[in-house]
Amino acid sequence: MSKVKIITDSCSDLPAEIIDSYDIEFLNIEVNINNKTYYDRADLQPADFYQLLKEEENGVPRTSRITPAKFIEVYKKALAEYDQLLVIAFSSKLSGILESAVLAKKELNSTLDNELDSDRITIIDSKAASVGQGLLVYRAAKWLQEGRELDSVVEDLMADASRLEHIFAVGDLEMLKRGGRISKTRAVMANVLNIKPILHIQDGKILAHDRVRGKKRMISYLLDQIEKKADRPESQVIALTYSQNEKYALKLKAEIEARFKPKEIFISEIGAAVGSHAGPGTLAVVFKNSEKVAEPEVY
Repeated sequence: MSKVKIITDSCSDLPAEIIDSYDIEFLNIEVNINNKTYYDRADLQPADFYQLLKEEENGVPRTSRITPAKFIEVYKKALAEYDQLLVIAFSSKLSGILESAVLAKKELNSTLDNELDSDRITIIDSKAASVGQGLLVYRAAKWLQEGRELDSVVEDLMADASRLEHIFAVGDLEMLKRGGRISKTRAVMANVLNIKPILHIQDGKILAHDRVRGKKRMISYLLDQIEKKADRPESQVIALTYSQNEKYALKLKAEIEARFKPKEIFISEIGAAVGSHAGPGTLAVVFKNSEKVAEPEVY
């Protein structure tokens, strides 16, 4: 059986216990706040990041993609120890991380000897984000641990990624306003009316989906979406993520367990890489849709 190393990035918002349990190579995204550089989930944990946002009211966090040089460094080290590498990257529609991973593979192809052939590197554009990406990593890690061959894992992973539904409620519009994604006037009006935008990811892109009024309605809306769209939720692993609203996330988790009795739920707080764009107050659920919603790609 081939020895496979999984590589992913911190946009996956994977809980630390999963990373450690499955020995996943976890590349930390660089985040710059007011000219100071941090690394998501390394020297900047989620709670510290959101505290910084409060302190730096006028600062807009900026994230930097992982460079091809960093991927080359990681590839060379991993190829010396493993037979094959599986890279599961953040959506190419949202970041240049996938491009860096592919460029690094191409560069290695022209420089490595036969023993370190870059054909041993498989890269997946997950067309997913946050725990959507994390859920794919988790599934791949479990399948490999069960002894499955990489080709079989990639085939099933692509099928799952094509039906991965991400739906998230944005609780605080401040980050969307700071980043120029909505106007100041629209943000003020939405806050006054207590309107929470509902967004979703369609084929790797973030799109408007709906809106609700009030935080309590966020939970019932997400539950209704699982009811309408999930393919046999009782047989699924469902992922939840949140930022600065753990109470609502735990309530949503309890409601999902009671109503759908899924195979498993994992929950994680949104880190600085994704939180730089989503901001505090976000609540999201990820599950397998009964229909195809994305076209993941493999390199």
